[in-house]
Amino acid sequence: MVGDGDGDGDGDGVIHNEYSNGLVHNSNGLIEDKIDEIRRLLGKAEGDPLKIVGVGAGAWGSVFIAMLQDCYGHLRDKVLIRIWRRPGRAIDKATAEHLFEIINSREDVLRRLIRRCAYLKYVEARLGDRTLYADEILKDGFCVNMIDTPLCPLKVVTNLQEAVWDADILVNGLPSTETREVFEEISKYWKERIAMPVIISLSKGVEAELEIEPRIITPTQMINRATGVPIENILYLGGPNIASEIYNKEYANARICGGEKWRKPLATFLRQPHFIVWDNGDLVTHEVMGGLKNVYAIGAGMVAALTKESATSKSVYFAHCTSEMIFITHLLAEEPEKLAGPLLADTYVTLLKGRNAWYGQKLAKKELSLEMGDSIKGKGMIQGVSAVKAFFELLSHSSLSVLHPEENKHVAPVELCPILKMLYKILIKREYSSQAILQTLRDETMNDPRDRIQIAQTHVFYRPSLLGHQP
Repeated sequence: MVGDGDGDGDGDGVIHNEYSNGLVHNSNGLIEDKIDEIRRLLGKAEGDPLKIVGVGAGAWGSVFIAMLQDCYGHLRDKVLIRIWRRPGRAIDKATAEHLFEIINSREDVLRRLIRRCAYLKYVEARLGDRTLYADEILKDGFCVNMIDTPLCPLKVVTNLQEAVWDADILVNGLPSTETREVFEEISKYWKERIAMPVIISLSKGVEAELEIEPRIITPTQMINRATGVPIENILYLGGPNIASEIYNKEYANARICGGEKWRKPLATFLRQPHFIVWDNGDLVTHEVMGGLKNVYAIGAGMVAALTKESATSKSVYFAHCTSEMIFITHLLAEEPEKLAGPLLADTYVTLLKGRNAWYGQKLAKKELSLEMGDSIKGKGMIQGVSAVKAFFELLSHSSLSVLHPEENKHVAPVELCPILKMLYKILIKREYSSQAILQTLRDETMNDPRDRIQIAQTHVFYRPSLLGHQP
């Protein structure tokens, strides 16, 4: 690891990445060029460091900031990187014991903590003689939602005003359910600003707004409304990736979506040898698709658990859920075919190893209950739960009726999405147990998934108002 957020260098100040973008040697000089270009675009004066601030310290938010710290943190005269998280969350003894095992299994981490005189507090916590806090261990490179993957040390700030007031680039790592509230608070600290920051949102949840005209509200739209930051300064970054694997240098792709002024230079700035970032102008649609796959991932986890990982049952579910997703995509997107690849890739990785599929499995096995809420210790926020509610409410709206192929009458779109309907009854209304997802799949009246796709493709379904676009 190179550099750390508390000012104690742990390396020689040089990045030793062998390949850049799979082709070219990534020298320290090229890294300086990338930071200089972003500084130039932001109008930073010589001697005024670029300030990158993460807000929210879940797994992906922490990994994203840690990757930037690893790559650019040694250039301390040009960039300062910090992360905000709420103070006061205590680490229970079982987690402290597991954390101690992780530390002692990694010689590099062990040496680093000893060198920083930080090892003793983990010994004391292991013995139950001390309580550790999430913000405290994050400074040492441990995210409470991803204990098994040590990160580089980070500069952690627990006062929101102190963290964000002078940010040049702000990274939103908050769940969608917390984004509006926190950014309304942040807006108070930006009232005196002359130039607004650039915001990169990592959040994948959505909400439904049903008054006047039904539409989906995404985190970038919440940020725009709360702060007044122009939408061209707000971008979404997402892709088919698992946070811990990305930090461990598994090859990954992501897309940064938004206005051209910032998305192209930021794609270059964020790109690393193992983390290739493409850019796209369709901000809201990609953001919504990131929320949609979480809905069906929960059901996939339920099916996997209830059928003891039956490949046949999982494939049946996959056929039906992807046909519903394609159907919904045709309602939301003018050119839905362009989204097929990204949406399926993101869905695939979420079903393989995502927290929403994990949550569905745990519910089906009765190892978790709905009464425990959708913020789970060691995992963080399960975004799919609120997304189920949002998509169901939106697609139930009477103004969005579509022609039912068999009954020859107009119905709400949700009537053609039986899995979404059942997930809503299980997770939100709590009328059925997880077992009901199998009953839905095995219902002999279920249409061939091909029929649903054909309906979407042969009808003019696109409703631009759903994403706030003009017809």
